[in-house]
Amino acid sequence: MVDELEEPADELPATPGTLAEEHPEVWEAYSELGEACATAGPIDDETKRLIKLGMAIAAQSEGAVHSHVRRALDEGIDPEAIEQVAILSIPTVGFPQAMAGRSWIRDLTDEE
Repeated sequence: MVDELEEPADELPATPGTLAEEHPEVWEAYSELGEACATAGPIDDETKRLIKLGMAIAAQSEGAVHSHVRRALDEGIDPEAIEQVAILSIPTVGFPQAMAGRSWIRDLTDEE
């Protein structure tokens, strides 16, 4: 599974890329933490990606939703499964938050 933590600094969005360039030791520790968390259990990569997407919707982080959707599509995850994450979030995070997440997902899936 390729994650943002594994991307070279020049391929990251501006803010984390700048942090990685200015404080490589912090970025390396953060990357190692991400890898340790990703391998801490038996969950498969597709499920991990969809869980992370759900957490990004719950956190109302448009940038993180876009990032996880981009990577999910790159990893071959079905756009219908990606959108289902927003629908599943309705009873947990609320209708308005879920619909915001759905619109952020569609920012990228509608391009397909």
